[in-house]
Order: sequence, then C-alpha cells, then structure tokens
Amino acid sequence: MPSPVVTTDPGAALDLLAGRRLVVLTGAGLSTDSGIPDYRGPGSRPRNPMTYSEFVSGEAAQQRYWARSHVGWARMRRADPNPGHRALAAMGAAGVVDGLVTQNVDGLHTVAGSRDVVDLHGRIDEVVCLDCRQITARDALAARLTALNPGFTEAHSAQVETAPDGDAAVEITDGFRIAPCASCGGVLKPHVVFFGENVPKDRVARCYAMVATVTPEDGALLVAGSSLTVMSGLRFVRAAHRAEVPVVIVNRGATRGDELADLRVDAGCSEALTALAAQPV
Repeated sequence: MPSPVVTTDPGAALDLLAGRRLVVLTGAGLSTDSGIPDYRGPGSRPRNPMTYSEFVSGEAAQQRYWARSHVGWARMRRADPNPGHRALAAMGAAGVVDGLVTQNVDGLHTVAGSRDVVDLHGRIDEVVCLDCRQITARDALAARLTALNPGFTEAHSAQVETAPDGDAAVEITDGFRIAPCASCGGVLKPHVVFFGENVPKDRVARCYAMVATVTPEDGALLVAGSSLTVMSGLRFVRAAHRAEVPVVIVNRGATRGDELADLRVDAGCSEALTALAAQPV
C-alpha cells in the first residue's frame, strides 16, 4: 500500500477538499485548545481509565470513579468550544459538512452549533441509571455529590490533572459518598462508553450510514484530532477507504489510519479547520 502524503501545510487539505461535501470524524486532539487534554497526542501522559467491568464490580470502584470524576466535572463543565469546533459548525451551516461523528464526550460540538452530531461514545454531561435506565443531567448529580461531600472538590481541584473523559487524578478517594439513582436507588454511571463496553449498535449503524452518503466524486471523510488507535473510530475510515472516498487526516503525530489516507496534515486542528472554513463554498 502506498505511503500517505504527509505535510505540515493546511493548504494541501484545502486543495484536496475544495468543492467537496464532508463527513467529519473528530477525536480528543480537537478539544485540547479548550483545555481538555488528549489521550495519545504528543506529550500526553500514559492513562489507565476505569473499564466497564471494573466499574460494575462493586461500590469501592464506583466510589473511586465518582470521586475522581466529580473533581474533573467541575473543570470540564467550564470548557468552551475552541476555533476548531466553531469552524466545523460554520462549515455545517454553509452546507459543507453533511454530518459529524465525534469520539469525544465533552459535547462541545453541539455547544458550538454543529448539527447532525453523533456522540459515538456518549456524553459526559448525562448520567444513566444501570437499573431503570433513566437518563438525567450531570449537573443535578454534581449538586447531590457536592452536598454529600462538602469541600471535596475544593480540596483537590488545584492539585490534579484531568483526562479527556473528565477523570481527575485524585489519589485519595476513601470516604467519598456516592449517590444512588433518585428514582429507583440503582447504580448511576456517566452516559458514556467505558473501555470494555460496546458502543450501541444503532449508533454505530447511524455512523456507517453517514459515511455511506459520501461519494468519491464529490465527497470526502475528514478526520480531525484522532490518532485512530482504537477500532471504534478507525472502522469508519476503513469503510470510506473501501468505497474509494478521499480521506484527509488532520492530527499532530502519526495515526493508525495513515496508510488509508490520501493526506495527513501534521498540524493543530484549530489552525487547519479555521483555514478550511475560510474558503469559499
């Protein structure tokens, strides 16, 4: 398989994508300019996120998760869309972006104004009960956890780093009080896909259908800010490649999908997407 063209010049993407309708796949690298760190970008620290099987193993794991996530949420909820998010929203409003799949759980695409967004891995601003399946707002749970654990966030927030999924590196979580579902008393979990948990089939099907609307003649798949390390996002790049649809990746550093791409722009998402949005339709 031929090696992809790699450049640091966003102008190369402009030339390849000019006049094409896009489906966009985004990852954590798009949100770094909003203050949310990347998982695998250059300089990222190794992370060991909690798996689904660990979370459901019992109250001790849930206590540890919610203590760390409660501190992380206090930061993440204040994050604002950056120029990359706003550029994609503008391109959607102009009819250039026909659909957007994000691997991020921060919800910033919707806040920026993008439509037809599929939150592949869910949303961290929602909570689901594993027993009655009721979905509620994260802010409501945060208020309950704050009342149950006064001063906990303030005691830890200045000392720890937060991950892309809102998990904060709080080491001491003993004594943190967790809140059950207000409706049935069941176990609450953030409405996101944990490692080891499957993305809902209907959501995956919706993403495949979105990619299938792109044609080689006048469309392209644009990947922004993803290393494509996990199959969750890479499968859509493979689908586009099989259909001979042009694939352009904007990401700092190599990706697992490079050999499937026509072009990789080794640059920041804010810079490259802002330049792309400034081009005439």
